[in-house]
Amino acid sequence: MAEIGQDIAKAKVLLEKGELVAIPTETVYGLAANALNPGAAASIFEAKNRPSFDPLIIHTDSVDKINQWVAEIPEALTLLAEKFWPGPLTLLLPRKSIIPDIVTSGLDRVAVRIPSHPLTLELLKTLDFPLAAPSANPFGYISPTSAEHVNKQLGDQIPYVLDGGPCQVGLESTIVGIEEGKVIVYRLGGLDVREIEAFVGPVKVKTHSSSNPSAPGLLESHYAPRKPFVVGDVISLLPQFLDKGKKVGALTLSEIFTEIPESDQIQLSARRDLKEAAANLFSAMRSLDELELDVILAEWMPNEGLGKAMNDRLQRASVKA
Repeated sequence: MAEIGQDIAKAKVLLEKGELVAIPTETVYGLAANALNPGAAASIFEAKNRPSFDPLIIHTDSVDKINQWVAEIPEALTLLAEKFWPGPLTLLLPRKSIIPDIVTSGLDRVAVRIPSHPLTLELLKTLDFPLAAPSANPFGYISPTSAEHVNKQLGDQIPYVLDGGPCQVGLESTIVGIEEGKVIVYRLGGLDVREIEAFVGPVKVKTHSSSNPSAPGLLESHYAPRKPFVVGDVISLLPQFLDKGKKVGALTLSEIFTEIPESDQIQLSARRDLKEAAANLFSAMRSLDELELDVILAEWMPNEGLGKAMNDRLQRASVKA
């Protein structure tokens, strides 16, 4: 298993050697490598068993550094960067040739963000290269929100996990770019679209799943537990499975069902707080997936604010159910 600690100097040395290190962010834990080192970036795909056509997000600590790696930052995206960085916002920007093709899957834009987690920001300040860092989980499985989650899934493939405690947001970053002068949201995430629109006006949300995505995290089957995962009206779904003798778990915003043991169901937020629910989503999916269940039933979240991002994750988790 990986060593878990808070030694930034140790993490720095490993990354400079081309090794993988798991890092905390405010969204989820990332599996980090030197983004300018194609071999190190390839190690990410290998460790995650991640398709090479799914682009990576690069992380750094300042816009000055970003300007070394991108051709420009359009005005509208500059406004968003000034307001929401550091934070759960990723910008798709035209890349310079210094960014290896393996990081962008050969696309002409690179996904960039400045995370707000203090431990990772401190690490990034010591590095003269950005970190490619998708979520630190095997490809297609639930994103990790604690150092222990990372160690359970990838501990035998990485030397070190930088432990920053539980993630505060719990959903991946919102990915934003520009097409023909219009601001586009490519992935819903931890930054509410309404907050973005408050600064740049109406945006187009374009989060279709794809086998050849233009931005990270857009593959159709993603975030999926290993057990059958069904999303819908849990009250009507329960009899369909209980009548067949199935052992059922439930994932809800605040509901509790008397038909199944309380230990087999998780409320994301008893007070129906979508921010709290978002922070708990991946952890709750993981916890249910580890129980002795035949199927997990989940309800749709209120389709507003962060609820839209959670519904996007729930939909893709249920693709193979």
